[in-house]
Amino acid sequence: MKTTLILTGIAAAALLTAPLAAQAADLPHPTYKAPAYVAPETANWTGFYLGINGGYGFGTSDWDVPAVSIDPKGALAGLTLGYNWQTGTWLWGFEGDIDWSGIKGSTACGPDTCETKNDWLGTARFRLGYAGWNNWLPYFTAGAAFAGLKADNSVTGLTASKTQLGWTAGVGLEYAFRSHWSAKIEYLYADLGKFDCGAACSAVTPDDVSFKANIVRAGINYRF
Repeated sequence: MKTTLILTGIAAAALLTAPLAAQAADLPHPTYKAPAYVAPETANWTGFYLGINGGYGFGTSDWDVPAVSIDPKGALAGLTLGYNWQTGTWLWGFEGDIDWSGIKGSTACGPDTCETKNDWLGTARFRLGYAGWNNWLPYFTAGAAFAGLKADNSVTGLTASKTQLGWTAGVGLEYAFRSHWSAKIEYLYADLGKFDCGAACSAVTPDDVSFKANIVRAGINYRF
């Protein structure tokens, strides 16, 4: 009797389960779809931009009388303003900057100390860049450089100050990491020529002081 009841229960369960299994087979099976490919955004460099920059400068300053050579060096930081015009993969632009400068140096000149100092430095440059590497922009730049220079000799207690105009050239690499933001690193060589420090350098005759600098700096720009 018990065996008959067990067999009857198994048969009933099988009859009830079969329709449910058939319905489950008819249900749609879940499928996985990979996210659609989205091409990386390519920067559009055309337009005005404003930024900040900072870095380090080192160079040489040669005096005529006394005949000494100074190696000024120091930090600098300031503001950048520019405009880019992109034509295909090429970029043409104009950039200007003005920096506070702590570049200075001194050396013994006989019993005295001779010092050359750069208080501020600015440039106005053209830029030519290649914009064909996604968001990377390598560029060449050249133009005018202008700076506030000082020279003094400890024996006189006087300082000669002069605003000098010269030239600059260099290279850089900029990367657009957001739709409006970019970061750059660049090298500039600046030649500010010579100026006469005269009596401030205790020279009876004209005493020319030269100033040349190598500048390595980084910056962040916001493109409008």
